[in-house]
Amino acid sequence: YELSVSMPETITKDINGVLHEPMELLVIDVPEEYVGVVTQQIGIRRGKMLKMQNNGHGRAVLEFRIPSRGLIGFRSQFLTDTRGTGLSNHLFDGYEPWHGPITKRKTGALVADRSGRATPYALFHIQPRGTLFIKENTHVYEGMIVGENSRENDMDVNITKEKKLTNMRASAADDTLQLVPPRQMSLEQAIEFIKEDEIVEITPQSVRLRKKVLEANKRPRFKS
Repeated sequence: YELSVSMPETITKDINGVLHEPMELLVIDVPEEYVGVVTQQIGIRRGKMLKMQNNGHGRAVLEFRIPSRGLIGFRSQFLTDTRGTGLSNHLFDGYEPWHGPITKRKTGALVADRSGRATPYALFHIQPRGTLFIKENTHVYEGMIVGENSRENDMDVNITKEKKLTNMRASAADDTLQLVPPRQMSLEQAIEFIKEDEIVEITPQSVRLRKKVLEANKRPRFKS
């Protein structure tokens, strides 16, 4: 089987002609040294602090009220920011008028521009442009997301490119290419990563990312 999952969306309501969105009560328990970075991250997601309590043992408990959509992608970022030491719980807390836009992932994607197998040569030359999600010999297809671009825009890449060999020495040189290990993402992390024009493909063997529109020449028209 294969499932395709798009970016999660919250269910809004129109109340007396005003757009309302679901809210959450978020309780955070973190070491005191991470209070600043966590508070900043929640602020970016339109959360507001209700209270903070220090328990005297080097940890702090913070309560926030935050739009439900602000929690999309929050968990993995929270664990990264607190080095796995933070605890969080949240529960539904009614509706409020729309809180405005929330900043999405700022980086673009590295997108395969053709079908084939990923080669060490191509991976080596593309890896300086961002973080790769696949390893050598992975089957790819046009529109498949193979990495995260370090810049804001998407970039189509030829991940199947072979080096033209002129002699045995050149062939041996390919065996010494130093490839950075690819970033492995769980299903939850993949769903948190995608933007509106991207999809997670789920099979029993793998979790892949792709553009909703596979053909590169049709994508700009789709996004407009």
